[in-house]
Amino acid sequence: MTTFIDEATVEVQAGNGGDGMMHFRREAHVPRGGPDGGDGGKGGDVVLIVTPHMNTLYNFRNQKRYRADDGGRGGTNNKTGASAAALTIPVPAGTLVYDDETNELLGDLIEDDQTLVVVRGGRGGRGNPRFKNSRNKAPRIAEKGEPGQERRLRLELKLIADVGLVGVPNAGKSTLLSVVTNAKPKIAAYPFTTITPNLGVMSLDTETTLVIADIPGLIEGAHEGVGLGHEFLRHIQRTRVLIHILDGLGEDPIADFFQINSELALFDPDLAEKPQIVVLNKMDMPSVEERWPEVKKELKAKGYEVMHISAIAQTNVRKLMFRAHELLAEMPEPEIYTLPVYRPETDPRAFEIERESDGWRVHGESIERAAAMTYWEHWQSVGRFQRILETIGIDKALREAGVKEGDTVYIGEFVLEWEH
Repeated sequence: MTTFIDEATVEVQAGNGGDGMMHFRREAHVPRGGPDGGDGGKGGDVVLIVTPHMNTLYNFRNQKRYRADDGGRGGTNNKTGASAAALTIPVPAGTLVYDDETNELLGDLIEDDQTLVVVRGGRGGRGNPRFKNSRNKAPRIAEKGEPGQERRLRLELKLIADVGLVGVPNAGKSTLLSVVTNAKPKIAAYPFTTITPNLGVMSLDTETTLVIADIPGLIEGAHEGVGLGHEFLRHIQRTRVLIHILDGLGEDPIADFFQINSELALFDPDLAEKPQIVVLNKMDMPSVEERWPEVKKELKAKGYEVMHISAIAQTNVRKLMFRAHELLAEMPEPEIYTLPVYRPETDPRAFEIERESDGWRVHGESIERAAAMTYWEHWQSVGRFQRILETIGIDKALREAGVKEGDTVYIGEFVLEWEH
């Protein structure tokens, strides 16, 4: 089975232009033939092209350098050298292409057969007739071909799927994907089983299919790049609808739900705005069946659509997928972008601390968003929020500013009491 690779760095070099020729006509009875050296041909470009037969950047693991052919040398009798063909390199749909040195985005390749010229071949050198003028009718000069461009590229793959499966590790995402599609993800009864995204296609009927991505289990701090971090969070950006699977056997599924949504929002606020169907899994277990009314009531009160399934017993699975299809049908068709949808304008870790008359105020878009999404009724969520404060550096900054036991700390609309 092909290993999933979603990031690669390669060096590409376009072909050099062919050399122009210095030559003079040599014919019988023409003792002073004029200049007739031909121009050199253009060097080959390097072009990335989207192919539907690839879903990974695996091919770039071993081959790290690509070079196009040089243009042909100019010939006698004003014959122009042959231009070199472009070197085409296949990439999967969903590939973002960056200049690795400048971090400049060069292209966002998402459609089959879409192309992107990443380096251009050098132009051919001029032959000596190009230098002829009224004062120099027999120029003994020609140009060599222009060197082709070189570049170091960073390729990042974002999966393209209709539906993304998210949730804590071991919630049952891989099991659900395996029973609704022909995908064969690795599944085991321990956390962090899925370490690479998996794609599958489900046929709802003869005319309707859903492309589903199983996204690796999120862990705290993923938005900061901890663990798998950005390497898999970016795949969720491509999906249009999220199915958020809760582990019915987990210690606190509701706290897990808000933890995952906080991580998504910290990485990219748009992720938290995607339509979600919240699903309590493992309903084949009596303890989960007993838990269902409470989970349903609490999440519905928060405005979420909630369903229950058993992925392993395939209970309510088709009903869930049809509902996902309905949500997709209600959404506008996605726009085609030549630039990425996501480019952070500010540092997500940025914050400021301000001393107020009755306490301290922490300003920061991301931390205020995290506070607003924290489920304060659950001690795990509160503990997780504290870890976010430590990860971003707010805890340390408050201590250095002089915060004391019992001081009031304001974050957005929330009022907290500082404890050591």
